[in-house]
Amino acid sequence: MKELQALIFDVDGTLADTERDGHRVAFNKAFADAGLDWCWSVERYGELLSVTGGKERIRRFLEEDHPGMLAEPGIDERIRELHAAKTRHYVALLEGGAIPLRPGVQRLLDEAAAEGLRLAIATTTTPENVTALLEATLGEDGPYRFEVISAGDIVPAKKPAPDIFTHALEAMGLPAEACLALEDSDNGVRAARGAGLEVVVTTNEYTRGQDFAGALAVLNGFGEPDQPASVIRGPELPGSVVDVRTLRRWFAGA
Repeated sequence: MKELQALIFDVDGTLADTERDGHRVAFNKAFADAGLDWCWSVERYGELLSVTGGKERIRRFLEEDHPGMLAEPGIDERIRELHAAKTRHYVALLEGGAIPLRPGVQRLLDEAAAEGLRLAIATTTTPENVTALLEATLGEDGPYRFEVISAGDIVPAKKPAPDIFTHALEAMGLPAEACLALEDSDNGVRAARGAGLEVVVTTNEYTRGQDFAGALAVLNGFGEPDQPASVIRGPELPGSVVDVRTLRRWFAGA
């Protein structure tokens, strides 16, 4: 029987619903600051989420909506500056308490720590964004609850490439067969599976219609007693929430 030793969490959409009312809003504020008339609607941002990474998302937008700008001198630096401005706005939103953790996340983190499971993060968002979210929602010690935080440009290829998960595994010194990834998107599932990890998915507004091929289980969230989780695809959920005991059972049966 396989023994679960660690949980590796994605951030955006998994720990918190950060995309629609966090990152999207911050991008639009950065564009306005730069004197650009771009405004990403909820629907347009959902389309751009097929690309992982903020700088990569801006570049895809230019390819599709303003292709001539890609030939302008200094465009790479301008993209970096826009993304840096977006990060500042996003951190300000977090510090203002605008983005809470998803239901069940803190409960699951507490249970995992109490049962001796090791915790890590593997995400395409920047380290600054991760730290700001964890401090805003879990307190100043929030980032230290995770043994490893693999984030942003620490690897050259972002999800759906497996590199960020491979980096986290190597940093922990654990094989994929001892760890479970927790994701919210098809790109995340493909990345985790590419690194040899089993994956449990909690969907959100932007990802609930995706395929999630290869996921161990797909749910609408981790759940709380007053906000029960439900299984969309996969093994039966024995109670109203996803807890460590359930994750261990699913993992052992995979």
